[in-house]
Amino acid sequence: MSTYADRLKALREQLKANSLDGFVVPLTDEHMSEYVGTYAQRLAWLTGFEGSAGSAVVLPEEAAIFTDGRYTLQVRSQVSATEWSYQSVPETSTTEWLKEHAPQGGRIGYDPWLHTRDWVSAARKALAARGAELVAVERNPIDEIWTDRPEASKAKLVVQADEHAGRSAADKRTEVADWLTKHKADAAVLSALDSIAWAFNIRGQDVSRTPVALAYALVHADGTADLFVAGEKIGADVRQHLGNGVRIHERYEFENALGELKGKRVVVDPQHAVAAIFEALERAGAEVIAMRDPTILPKAIKNPVEIAGQKAAQERDGAAISRFLRWVETEAPKGEVDELTASDKLEALRRENPELRDLSFDSISGAGPNGAIVHYRSSEKTNRKLEQNSIYLIDSGGQYVDGTTDITRTVVVGEPTDEMRDRFTRVLKGHIAIASAVFPKGTRGSQLDSFARRPLWEAGLDYAHGTGHGVGSFLSVHEGPQRISPVGSAQSGGDEPLQAGMILSNEPGYYKTGEYGMRIENLVLVVERDIPGAEKDMLGFETLTFAPIDRRLIDAEMLDPAELTWLNCYHAHVLARIGPKLSGEDLEWLRQACAPIEVD
Repeated sequence: MSTYADRLKALREQLKANSLDGFVVPLTDEHMSEYVGTYAQRLAWLTGFEGSAGSAVVLPEEAAIFTDGRYTLQVRSQVSATEWSYQSVPETSTTEWLKEHAPQGGRIGYDPWLHTRDWVSAARKALAARGAELVAVERNPIDEIWTDRPEASKAKLVVQADEHAGRSAADKRTEVADWLTKHKADAAVLSALDSIAWAFNIRGQDVSRTPVALAYALVHADGTADLFVAGEKIGADVRQHLGNGVRIHERYEFENALGELKGKRVVVDPQHAVAAIFEALERAGAEVIAMRDPTILPKAIKNPVEIAGQKAAQERDGAAISRFLRWVETEAPKGEVDELTASDKLEALRRENPELRDLSFDSISGAGPNGAIVHYRSSEKTNRKLEQNSIYLIDSGGQYVDGTTDITRTVVVGEPTDEMRDRFTRVLKGHIAIASAVFPKGTRGSQLDSFARRPLWEAGLDYAHGTGHGVGSFLSVHEGPQRISPVGSAQSGGDEPLQAGMILSNEPGYYKTGEYGMRIENLVLVVERDIPGAEKDMLGFETLTFAPIDRRLIDAEMLDPAELTWLNCYHAHVLARIGPKLSGEDLEWLRQACAPIEVD
C-alpha cells in the first residue's frame, strides 16, 4: 500500500470484513497524549496528516478529517481532497459529523483505548439519532492492515534526580496519598505519561521530543504504588530509585490489575484516561470517581528548584538562539540558506550544550508563505530558501535536563514592507500586553487572551490559535491545565485559574496566507505582585525567555511610552543575561540587536 488512497481502500475492506460501516481514527495513544510514539501514529499513516491534533472518520462512501485553525493550511497540503473532506474544529466535530453522515442503522467502530469516556457517550448519543450503533473493537482495524507498523520503544527509563526535580518521588506519592484520604478514595489511576514521569521522578525516550516512558500507574492511599512498564525498560538504577514502595509490573498487566479493584474507590481522570480504563473498573465492581488526576496541578505549579532550573535552561537556550539569529542575519542575504539548513543550524548550536537532551518539538522553520502555516513542518518537498525582502519564522525549543524551552522569533531578510512592520508591531504590542499584565488571583487565561488580540482586532485582524499554553519542567512542551486562550476554542483545554509558579507561553501572531507569518513567543512565569494599596492579592508575569526581537520589523511610532520602555528594558535584560555567554562577533551583534530604540 504505497499510496494513501490504497490505505484508505484497504481500511474500508477491513471494516467490511469486520462487519463495520465506519471507523473513527483519533490522533492519540492509549494515554491521550498529544505527541505519540511512531507505533501509534495511525492517523498520519492513513491520511498523511502530520499535525499534532486531529481525527478522522471513514465511512463506506466518504471520509472526513477534522483539524482546528492551526492546521487549516497544513491539512490541505498533506491530505488529498479527492478522498477526504476537510472539517474545521470547533465548528464541527467527529460526533456532530456522524450525526449527519453515519449510515442509517450502521455500525461505527472505535478503539476504546484511544477515546475518552465523554467522547464515547457523545458519539453514542449522536449515532442514536441515525439509528446507528457505536461498536468497540477488540483490535484496531488499522493495526490489522498496517503490516510494517513500528514496535513501541524499548528505550530504558532514566532517573530524574532530586536536584532537578526539587522533590523526591516518595514525597510526591505521599501528597497524592493525602489527597486520596481527603477524598475518601483508595487509589488513583495515572495514565497520562507526563503525570507518571513527574510522580515517579523518571524520564524516558518513548515519544519523540517528549521525555516520557510508556507506562501506567496506580497510586494508593497508603502511599505505595504499582507501576506498569515493560520490564526490559527498567535498569537496576531505576529499581533502586523507585524503592520498596513501588511494585513494578509488566505494562500489559495493567488491565488485569484494574480487574482486581473490586469494592475499591478509584479516582480516574475523565480527560486523560481512556474509556477502556473506566469500563475495566466498572466490570470489576470498583466505584469509579471521575476527578482530575491529582498530580496535574502540583506538576503545573513549579517548585523553586524547577523554577531555578528553568531559568538556567532559558539562558543557555537564549545564547544558542542569539548565535543563530546572527548567523541568519549574516548568511541569509547570500541566498543559499533554506528552511532545513536553518533549522539544522539551530539544532547544532543547541547540541553544543551538554545539558541538552533533545529538542522539545520538531522546529517550525517557515520562510515566506510557509511561515503562514501555523504548525508548518519543513520537508525536502516543501523546503524554501530565505529570500531577499521576505519574512522568516522559527519556532523551536530544547529539552534540557533542568528545563523545557519554547521560543519563536520572526526576522526579516532584507527590507520589510510597511505592512510587515505594521503587522509585526501589532503582534509585539499584544505580546507586551500579556507580559506586563497585572491581574487578581483567580483570574483565568481566557480573561487575558483578548489583551494580546486587541492591537490586531483594531485593524480587523486576528490569529487562529491560543495565545499561551502551559510548559513542563523537562517534560511536555504543551502542559495543562493552564492556558491563555478563548473559552470554547479548540486549544482552550479548560479554563484554569492562574497560580504563582505556573509557566506559560506568550505567543500572539499574525498570518497572511500565501505571503508570510509572524509570531513572537517567550515563556513567562506567574508570580505574585506587590501593589501598594491593592485590595486584592495580585499576580503578574515574569518573562523567562531572553533573545533579541528583530528591531528592523518594529515601527517604534506605533508603541506608546510604556510599551517602548518595556521593549528597551527587555533588551537590556537580554544583553545582561546572554551577553556573558557570548564572545567576539556574537557578542558585538547582540549589543547592536539589544540597543535601545529612541523615538523623537
